[in-house]
Amino acid sequence: MLHFHNIPLLAGRIWLVVAFCLTATSGRAEAQSVSQGNNPAPDPFATRAPAEPAVTTYPAPAAGDGLTTSGYNLSRWAEDWRKMRDPKNRRDFLDRLKFIPLTRAQNVYLTLSGEMRLRLNQTSNPNLKKGPLQRQDIMRLVGGADLHVTRYFRAFGELAHGGVSGPNIGKPAASMRNRLFLQQYFAEATVPLATVHLGARYGRQEFTDGANLLTSQRDNNTLRFALNGTRFWIRGKRIRGDFFDFRYTRLGQGGVRDDVLDRGIRFSGGTAGLVIPRDFLGKSRLYLDPFIWRLRNRRAVWGGLAGREERLYYGLRLWGDVDRLTLDWVGNYQGGHYEGRRIEAWQVFMAQTWRLGVKPTAPKIGFHVDYASGGGAYDKKTLRNALAPFGNNIYYSYQLFLTPTNLIALAPNVTVSPLESFRLTFEHQFAWRASLSDAVYRANGSAFAGTQNTRARRVAQSTRAQAVWTLTPRLSLTGRYEHLQAGPALTRASYTSSDFFAGWANYRF
Repeated sequence: MLHFHNIPLLAGRIWLVVAFCLTATSGRAEAQSVSQGNNPAPDPFATRAPAEPAVTTYPAPAAGDGLTTSGYNLSRWAEDWRKMRDPKNRRDFLDRLKFIPLTRAQNVYLTLSGEMRLRLNQTSNPNLKKGPLQRQDIMRLVGGADLHVTRYFRAFGELAHGGVSGPNIGKPAASMRNRLFLQQYFAEATVPLATVHLGARYGRQEFTDGANLLTSQRDNNTLRFALNGTRFWIRGKRIRGDFFDFRYTRLGQGGVRDDVLDRGIRFSGGTAGLVIPRDFLGKSRLYLDPFIWRLRNRRAVWGGLAGREERLYYGLRLWGDVDRLTLDWVGNYQGGHYEGRRIEAWQVFMAQTWRLGVKPTAPKIGFHVDYASGGGAYDKKTLRNALAPFGNNIYYSYQLFLTPTNLIALAPNVTVSPLESFRLTFEHQFAWRASLSDAVYRANGSAFAGTQNTRARRVAQSTRAQAVWTLTPRLSLTGRYEHLQAGPALTRASYTSSDFFAGWANYRF
C-alpha cells in the first residue's frame, strides 16, 4: 500500500489537467469518426464482444482482455497506440499523448489516457419501497499512464476519482464515492516466441476473461471493479491458456490509503480457449472456452448468516458468429461447500442475435434465456443457490434489483441503427424464481427480505430502452430507461414497482 503524503495534492492537479484535455475536441476527428461510425459505446444488452478472425497470435477480442474499437478499450491497458509513432496518423494534440517516445530508438515510450463521465440517475421507489424519488449526480475522473520498455516489459498505473451527490441517496457505496482510488497498478512481462506468446502480470488489475455475466469491470459503477494478484498466459494462433490468482479490493472513501487488499475473498483458476475452424459451420467465427475457477469467501452470506464458502466452477462457453447469427452460450456447474454444507448449483446463459441484413447497421432481433439454480439458503440443506463471481449487474436490471441467483429470465430484444453512429435497443424481460423455497436476490447478492416466504414464482417484468449516440471515437452520449413491474414474489413481501432513467456523457482520450 502506498504512503505518499503528497498524492492527494498531486492527484488534484492531475484531474485539472485531465479535465482540460477532455474538453478539447478536434473538429477534424469528429467529422472523420461520425462518417465512419466508429467506437459504439458498450452495449449493456450484449454479453460479449463481436468475434474476429485469428491472426498471428490468438485473436485479441477472444483473449480475455475485452473488445478494442477504434483504438479504445474499457481496460485502457489493452489498447495499442504504436501507430501514433507516425506523425501522419495524429489528428490533434491528444493523439500526441498516445505515443510519447522516451528514447531515440522509440522503443521506450509512454501512453497517457484519461476519461471523464458525467451521469444522472433517477429512480422512483428506491429499493422497491414506496418513497421519494432518488436522484444521483455522478462524476467519474480517471487518468492513466502506460510505460512500455521495449516489447518485453511494461508498467501501468491508473488513478480514479468518484463523486456522487443528490437527494435521497442514503450512504453511497465506496464504488460510487471515493476521493481518490489507485484503480490499477501493475507490472507486466511478455515473451513473444516463434509460435506462442508468454506473459505475466502482477498487481492491481481488471479481469474480464469470461462471459460478462460472470466477470466484468462493472463499468456501471463510478469506480470500476479491480482485483489484486497475478495473471499469466500462453497464447498461440488457435489455442490459449490463462491462469490467475487474485484477491478482491476492499474500498474506502478517502485517499489511496484506505483501498486495501481484501484477504477474505480469493478468486483463482484457469480459462482455456480454442479457435474453432472457420468452415466448421459454413462461414463462422467461433470460440470454445472451458474454465475451472475457485472462489473462496470467509464471509459469504446465505439465509442472513455469514460463513466460510469455497465454490468451484466447472464451465464451458461457446461464442462467436455464424454468418449473421451472433451467439454466446455459457454453462457451469458449481460445487464446493458452505459452512460444512455441500454446494450443488447450475447456471446456463444463452444469448443469440440475428442481423436482418448484410450491412452492420441492419436491424437485429434476438433474445436471451437464462437459468440460475436456487434453494438451500433458508432450509439449511444442500446449498443450490448459484452465484456469479463479479458479473455485469446491469444485464437484468439497471436498478440492480436482479442477479443470476435463483432466477429464470427470458428477454426478446430488437436493435436498430438509423445512423451508423446512433443505436437504439428495446427489450422486454420476464423473470421468475427457480426455487419457491428461497428468496429473490439483488445484484449485490443480498436477499429481498421476506421473499423467501412468498411462495410465488413470478418475480417481475421489465421494459427497457437504450439510445447510444457516438459523436466521435472519444465522445458518446447514452440514455437509458427501465420500468420494472414487480410480480407477486416481490409484492407479497411489500415491495413495489419502479422506474429508472439515466443519461450521461462520456469522454476519453
